[in-house]
Amino acid sequence: MTAQNGLQATSWQEALISSIEVGVVVLDRDFLVEEWNQFMENHTDIEETEITSKSLFTYMPDIDADWFINKCKPVFELQIPVFIIWEQRQYLFKMHSARPISSPSEYMYQNVTILPIVNPCNGLVERACMLVYDVTDQATSKLRIEGLNEKLEAISRVDGLTGLFNRRYWQERFELEYKLIFRTSKQVSVIILDIDHFKKVNDTYGHQAGDTVIKEVASVITQATRETDVCGRYGGEEFVVILPETTAEQANIVAERVRSMTESAVINHDGLDICVTISIGVAQFSEDYLTAMRWLEAADAALYNAKQAGRNRIVIAS
Repeated sequence: MTAQNGLQATSWQEALISSIEVGVVVLDRDFLVEEWNQFMENHTDIEETEITSKSLFTYMPDIDADWFINKCKPVFELQIPVFIIWEQRQYLFKMHSARPISSPSEYMYQNVTILPIVNPCNGLVERACMLVYDVTDQATSKLRIEGLNEKLEAISRVDGLTGLFNRRYWQERFELEYKLIFRTSKQVSVIILDIDHFKKVNDTYGHQAGDTVIKEVASVITQATRETDVCGRYGGEEFVVILPETTAEQANIVAERVRSMTESAVINHDGLDICVTISIGVAQFSEDYLTAMRWLEAADAALYNAKQAGRNRIVIAS
């Protein structure tokens, strides 16, 4: 261990620094390395004798020198510690995980504490001591939990059969869209569609065939709409779509695309070819709709009229 410019250490201190499972790096004000303990040797394959009195940035080119120097200013100028946590950046020193086979991360997650070392003779900070903690297990565990929570949240929003939004979440988005319209004054339309004679499909081919038909119609809706459109399965064989910045006439074009693609599709289930049609109701937002449900009811009434008129057609709410 280097002992110079007032930095002294006893043999037991040297043994302690070498044996602890924490990285210890001491830098002078020019960011030359004065200490590089066994932990750092083991995880970087750089020996202390090789890096001592050398620039940290020469041996650790992955560290952004300008960023790190600026990060250390409070340590040298204000004599206060600085912390770098893995949530900000995964690591400061690019070191492989301590358990490369069992760890889900190739590189070590690190928390780093940078402490000022004051020279008692002049009261100045002439060195900084870096403590590098391996927090890979804690970090990956937290990330795993967060990932599971995100998956659970996504599952709670999505209809399991079709992959479209489920009724509850779609309804939330619809209510929000209704409120936003009053602020933005944008034209928004909603369409609601239903598979014609769906009960006959189930009675003739079975409920599994009915599920296949529902999935195929959902796929057609996804293909025929934009990424900004909000598509949902409202229940059974009924689907709904919010079309932002879309007039009723423009929504009618989208609806016709969905209708014609569905009519042309040949749905195969267990070697059987099934063909279905859909009926669609369209309603553009109007201030006459005093609630979001009134708006949706207008589209639903248009859907009813489409079925009454013979099905496989589109009706725009008046």
